[in-house]
Amino acid sequence: MTKELPELNVGVVGHIDHGKTTLLSRLTGKFTDTHSEELKRGITIKLGYADMTIYKCGNKFTIEKKSGCVPARYISFIDAPGHEMLMATMLSGAAIIDSAILVIAANEGIKPQTKEHLMALQTKKIQNIIIVQNKIDLVTKEQALKNYKEIKEFVKGSSAENSVIIPISAQQGINIEELLKELCKIKIPEKKINEKPIFLVARSFDINKPGTSIDKLRGGVLGGILKKGKLKINDEIEIKPGLTIKKSDDYFYKTLTTKILSLHKGGEEVKEIIPGASISIETELDPFLTKTDSLVGCLASVKNSLPEISHKIKISSEIFQEVLGISGHQKVEPIKTKETLMLNINTTITIGIVEKINKNEIELNLTIPVIALKHDNVGIARNINGHWRLIGFGEILG
Repeated sequence: MTKELPELNVGVVGHIDHGKTTLLSRLTGKFTDTHSEELKRGITIKLGYADMTIYKCGNKFTIEKKSGCVPARYISFIDAPGHEMLMATMLSGAAIIDSAILVIAANEGIKPQTKEHLMALQTKKIQNIIIVQNKIDLVTKEQALKNYKEIKEFVKGSSAENSVIIPISAQQGINIEELLKELCKIKIPEKKINEKPIFLVARSFDINKPGTSIDKLRGGVLGGILKKGKLKINDEIEIKPGLTIKKSDDYFYKTLTTKILSLHKGGEEVKEIIPGASISIETELDPFLTKTDSLVGCLASVKNSLPEISHKIKISSEIFQEVLGISGHQKVEPIKTKETLMLNINTTITIGIVEKINKNEIELNLTIPVIALKHDNVGIARNINGHWRLIGFGEILG
């Protein structure tokens, strides 16, 4: 059973059109681009999800369940968008993964978003990174070796400096087994199961089809990961900031409380969850409240466990030397008071106005409140030429 297997959340990141979604389709048999607008435009807009079990057959690894093979690892993939305008979504994806596959197309090489995504992984303190050199079927042996050396130079001094680089053709299914083998080598993170649960909401859904009769309606569903603690069926939970209510020109936030009706991991239902692969939680909430990702960015826990929402936040900050995600070199200017910044905290995206600066400590007023948990990681982005660019990272001080 997958619930007894070592579980890992793996982000798939990289520049647009370098083959992330094709690779995931090859691994899991599922295209993560299911949003109609995504299919139309050919890019990933929201976070995509797919999962699989890796089987070990002697010294070989496969995704096929065969006689004599044993389940080795359960992988939950998060497909993060590679498009330059979707950095906020990519950061949300980085917040819920344990490790990452960085996809670089051998025929195109290092691109601006490749650099930005690697730095985003470092910002979110992701240490276990596998580099996939994709599309090797489109280049000569000499070009592949040249690209390999460029990748080695690119990751020098980063958290991916010692990462394995696997040449692959996702389209042709070449060298997939080597990737499976490396995924099984990654150390499973320690599970903090004896603390109050913290569930990060990365998606929320109404799973009912139009025309479903009232007696067969299912409750609203939350998708995401359990960061720590345990949750089980019938637990009473709270969701914060919760429901957004607009009155005149002001927004108010109402904490939602509900009960867990069922828990799902991959294709199976479970009675209890601990930190591991991505999970979906069916609740007693009216599905109207969870449809179209309306609760993304919220935290969930057992009742009376989460702190009050924060409209102000104090963070430590570390700023990069150069702006990432653009061609050429542009220095990152120091943060100034009254400046508007985009902050990523767990799966929450908010906008903050800088009120005070004391060396590397920054105090901000937030346009969208957050649940501020001390020591949580913060991605910091600035609007540069109409695009949000990652310029640094920080940690919540209070």
